[in-house]
Amino acid sequence: MTSYDAVVVGSGTIGLAAAWRLAASGRRVAVVDPHPGTGASYAAAGMLAPVTEASWGEEALTQLGVRSLAAWPGFAAGLAAASGLDVGLRQGGTLLVAADASDRAYLDELLAYQLHCGLDASWCPASTCRELEPSLAPGIRGGILATGDAQVDNRRLLGSLAEATRRAGVVSVAAPATLATAAGSVSGVVAGAGPHVEELRAPLVVVAAGWASSALPGLPERVVPPVRPVKGQILRLVARRGDAEVTRTVRAVVHGVPVYLVPRGDGRYVLGATSEEQGTDTTVTAGAVYGLLRDAHRIVPGLGDFELVEARAGLRPGSPDNAPLVGPTALPGLVLATGHYRNGILLAPVTAEAVAALAETGEVPDWARPFDPRRFAADGAAVGAAVGAAVGAAP
Repeated sequence: MTSYDAVVVGSGTIGLAAAWRLAASGRRVAVVDPHPGTGASYAAAGMLAPVTEASWGEEALTQLGVRSLAAWPGFAAGLAAASGLDVGLRQGGTLLVAADASDRAYLDELLAYQLHCGLDASWCPASTCRELEPSLAPGIRGGILATGDAQVDNRRLLGSLAEATRRAGVVSVAAPATLATAAGSVSGVVAGAGPHVEELRAPLVVVAAGWASSALPGLPERVVPPVRPVKGQILRLVARRGDAEVTRTVRAVVHGVPVYLVPRGDGRYVLGATSEEQGTDTTVTAGAVYGLLRDAHRIVPGLGDFELVEARAGLRPGSPDNAPLVGPTALPGLVLATGHYRNGILLAPVTAEAVAALAETGEVPDWARPFDPRRFAADGAAVGAAVGAAVGAAP
């Protein structure tokens, strides 16, 4: 048995960022994950794009993303100083283009919403889009330029977070976790299985296990989060010498289907991503790979000469309203930091800040209150329990 001030379940971007912030305040922290660094954060593209991710009816989430984007330069600099490892933050903006007239109509409506929210977005006619990115296809119908959107190299970020937490004294335990309770409150986590178990006692447990948060053993039914896995298939490409390249993130709507191409600046690209309600399936399918390459080729024809070096499927943590669950629960000592869906990397700085504030003061900041996990109190337990049962039954 070992005692800590806090135990974090999950070692993705959210879990490690929270652990880093908690340790920075002088707390003794442990992170428990059976497969560190292999989840959605590893598969992701690393876009920091609250403007081009904005969607109708999600104003609070959009504003949270804008707040977190503003925090990213300081967050990245702090991580680099703490770990000695750069995270590959690039602030080149995003160009979102339309493939045909109906896609252009969609972007017109989206731009109106973005401007209504006070976001930094402007319309670019097709000629201007091609001046910005000469590799774009001649037939595009214009696009939206979001100069403030950015990106980070998600895999470098994970490495930097892992090293920063190690240097801060965070203990990493590579084992499955079971929540432990006593006298109606959290008492810590049991790590491991069978005869090889270790009890990590702590008055605070932060569940940041992504889609698997709802399947954490030991969670009382009333606090099971309504989080489900949403499959996303994603490709990684490398431009060969002489291939036409793009300089900023290019997103597109192609016959109503979204696609994106994220350049790392060194010839590497991330192309994604599907959104599939397939439970815990992580099979890479020929149809998804074909569809991504087809749609991206429609926007950047030169992509056909790139080398395909990786095809992967990850599981995003989806919530009923697409917004994260960050804050306390009905179980004293249990904090949720999950359900970030497509925005986990973007929202890492503000999520870590909210968790740290909760640990320090007992409350989250005012701007985080719309994302209180207890907003699903009426029906969340039933939904989350159903997801947990499905996950438990999966092969």
